[in-house]
Amino acid sequence: MRTRSTFSISFWISTARRDDNTAKIYARITLNSRRVNLSLKYTIPIDTWDSKASKVIGRTKQSLEINSYLKEVESELFQCYRELRSSTPYITPQMVKAKYFGEDDSQMTLTGLFEYHNTHCAHLLSKATISHYKTTQKYLLRYVKKQYKSDDYKLCLLDHRFIVGFETFLRKLHPVHYHGKLSNNGAMKHIQRLRKMTTMAAHNEWIDRNPFQKFRVRMEKKEREFLTLEELKDIQEYRTNIERLRIVKDLFVFSCYTGIAYCDIMNLTDDNIVIGIDGKYWISTKRLKTKNTFKLPLIGPTLPIIKQYQNHPKREDDNLFPRISNQKLNSYLKEVADTCGINNKNLTFHMARHTFATTVTLRNGVPIETVSKILGHSHLGTTQIYARVLDEKISEDMSGLEARFEDGFLGSNSIPERFQKIK
Repeated sequence: MRTRSTFSISFWISTARRDDNTAKIYARITLNSRRVNLSLKYTIPIDTWDSKASKVIGRTKQSLEINSYLKEVESELFQCYRELRSSTPYITPQMVKAKYFGEDDSQMTLTGLFEYHNTHCAHLLSKATISHYKTTQKYLLRYVKKQYKSDDYKLCLLDHRFIVGFETFLRKLHPVHYHGKLSNNGAMKHIQRLRKMTTMAAHNEWIDRNPFQKFRVRMEKKEREFLTLEELKDIQEYRTNIERLRIVKDLFVFSCYTGIAYCDIMNLTDDNIVIGIDGKYWISTKRLKTKNTFKLPLIGPTLPIIKQYQNHPKREDDNLFPRISNQKLNSYLKEVADTCGINNKNLTFHMARHTFATTVTLRNGVPIETVSKILGHSHLGTTQIYARVLDEKISEDMSGLEARFEDGFLGSNSIPERFQKIK
């Protein structure tokens, strides 16, 4: 089924870089709120242009000639649009412009591919994930502009060399809000999104071959930082008269004992507090990222934290907690960490989720299947990223094992008599 498109053509004049009281005429193609300009061949006196009617004033031979030409341009552009519409599932204004100038640009482009994905897959992805795809698109088009001196790129031209070049571009990139270059895994995430797009293009038969056939995405395994029990206690016992730091500390501790991510905590309301199977208070909600429903009992300091904010003046509507941006939250957490003497770790709000998975649950014998359900993961493999085995846990388990074997033959270096005859 085709989506409804809004297509229009308008004419305007530009006086940029001109000081002789004349202006160049331009045509503007607008398609679904995106637009591109075409420079036409006429320059006219500024006072002869009727901006409301988008035409030249007067009945002179030149005026009639220009106005007739504008009508021809408008008609031809509409014809280009209709032809593309009948043969191509998704169109950009750049494609209409290229067809008008006789360029073979009827194939799907990178811009068209991403717009198609963002339109037709938006209902399957979270708002944050869609935002990540738009960032990848921005970097791709920046790379195309730098490497190929173009505003867009045909999918049929995608090859291994393009992908390698894009990877090199990403590794030299200094994104906003980053202290340095994009990390390996950050670059690979953008490559993965492009790979997903090209797979979709292949399924839709917009490309004949897979440009990723000989390219390998190389993700680096990284240890997820988390707080030890002592560090978690230090933050729980942190006291301050500064309200913003107090709110941040409470939200962080709440996440440490529930494993709920920032975006989901910000969406919690009174309706998410229910009575569980044990007659106690539980949280019942759905992960914004995966749409998976999860329930968990309120343990430790979680219920007192909720009650503390019941009548807080900064609460909006039925939200359980005051709203604060993730950027500010992480910034304020650095102040909390400094005060608590946690200087060897980059404390972020997402570390609370790692702490819940590792220090609060798995370290205390909660099965990984239960932790996976609480975290709202779609696959157990995702939870295994958090399922590190702590040195303390290894020590405890092996000490118990040693005690059991202490009187058996496994605890002795001598060979039991019944095995001595075996050669």
